[in-house]
Amino acid sequence: MNKWFKSGKPYIWLTAGAVSVSLIAVLGLLALIAWRGLSFFWPAQIHEVEVQANDGSTRVIIGEVYDREQVPIERLQESGVKLDGFDGDTLERQLFKVGNREFVPLDFMWVMKPQIIRDETPADLGVLERSKDGNFYGYVVDVLEQGESVVNDRDIRDVLFERIERAVELNEKATDLQQGEIGAINHELNRLRLQSRALDLEGQLTEAEKQRISAEEQALNEQYRELEKQLFAFREQASRDSVVMRDMRGMEVSIPLYRVLDATFPNDMGIFSKIGHFFVQIGKFVSEDPREANTEGGVFPAIFGTVFMVLLMSVIVTPFGVVAAVYLHEYAGKNAITRLIRIAVINLAGVPSIVYGVFGLGFFVYMVGGSLDQIFYPEALPSPTFGTPGVMWSAITLAILTLPVVIVSTEEGLSRIPSTLREGSLALGATKAETLWRIILPMASPAIMTGLILAVARAAGEVAPLMLVGVVKSAPMLPVDGNFPYFHLDRKFMHLGFHIYDVGFQSPNVEAARPLVYATSFLLVTVIVGLNLTAIGVRNHLREKYRSLEH
Repeated sequence: MNKWFKSGKPYIWLTAGAVSVSLIAVLGLLALIAWRGLSFFWPAQIHEVEVQANDGSTRVIIGEVYDREQVPIERLQESGVKLDGFDGDTLERQLFKVGNREFVPLDFMWVMKPQIIRDETPADLGVLERSKDGNFYGYVVDVLEQGESVVNDRDIRDVLFERIERAVELNEKATDLQQGEIGAINHELNRLRLQSRALDLEGQLTEAEKQRISAEEQALNEQYRELEKQLFAFREQASRDSVVMRDMRGMEVSIPLYRVLDATFPNDMGIFSKIGHFFVQIGKFVSEDPREANTEGGVFPAIFGTVFMVLLMSVIVTPFGVVAAVYLHEYAGKNAITRLIRIAVINLAGVPSIVYGVFGLGFFVYMVGGSLDQIFYPEALPSPTFGTPGVMWSAITLAILTLPVVIVSTEEGLSRIPSTLREGSLALGATKAETLWRIILPMASPAIMTGLILAVARAAGEVAPLMLVGVVKSAPMLPVDGNFPYFHLDRKFMHLGFHIYDVGFQSPNVEAARPLVYATSFLLVTVIVGLNLTAIGVRNHLREKYRSLEH
């Protein structure tokens, strides 16, 4: 046994076991997040249950079973619930999502299972996904056009799907017009306003310039009025149709179809229909904008903001990190100052991220951004242009946060390159700069990519500093659009990490937001893994490309 311990094999098995346990734990966590998140998109059965209250009265509830839990009888009795005739130590209760927010006080309600005297899943029960007030559950009674029924002898579902598709198409045209051509006109009008103020501040606002700007504004306003007529026409056409639904109160409610995004009948779906609906919902989640305080809709702006910010951060941190590492390893002397600088770089990696956020807010936003506004954008003041949190300051702040990782990784790569290669290159007549550019940096490129991979992995998941330097709950516009200069680095942006925090802790409807937290978390992990795999692929390509330089 003593010889076995001295051989080192126990430590090998201990290390392997620790790695295995860690891997299982990580995979288990990812599986849990994926299961809880992806199940959010699966079409759930719609129940129609009849519930008997303690006083003997009954009521009907229509909705999805969102959750189940076992509750101790004692806790229910202490809270004032009457449980006469119920045996056992625990009691199952079910959480129903009933939707129909405009007609019920809460769109989630707990129901004790023994109180349910009837539980059915009729095939005719439908779900309307709406742009406002969440889902609506009930039976489809009629489809109206200008208040008149258009069903006749046709299948009411076919008529409903056709009318919804028409309304959605008109709404998309209106949105594209508003965000496209009308948005471009508003951008030009704002540019002319700032141009007029800039000329006025410089004392160059002559009558000729006033007339030119006025003429351009008049032409733009005429175009705006024409487009506005088209916009109102689209909205009027979209508001033509409506659907009549019978809800759980037994009352018929007319819902305008311009507020309806989709209609489904989950109880009448086969397995293939459910699978198709599952992937359609995932597609909507990653391609649409959020609604209802981020508890409904998709997360496309957050995906775009996360990827855009990480790519911008990578472009900033890589050259600075490589240059700093090259100087420290290739040019700086081996003295106390260099050692002190290395210790400082390593210690920077341990600084809490919120400290970087405070530094970014004070230095980049207020000092640098405020100075840029004074020098280049005085006509926009007192409204700040760069003197306010934005995507550029977020990228620079995270670049400083991840800079130590890139420096240390690059230095490690440079230290592994044999000194004989440097000496041989110099002996053949190459300058030190040529040696660095053609020999050293290509061979160190895999280590540089390793540092970038670690930087991306950390930056993509950071939230605390972004809350101070650029991220917002809901951004009206993306940092990229069709208006010059196309990349608007002064704009605020949405981020998947902050979206998780906002939905999970700041949402007005916690029950509705819980599955969305898992779905967004799984999406964030997927985005980070995708960025890392891309970087790993580039690193492996560089490693194979420059492998011959090692021999």
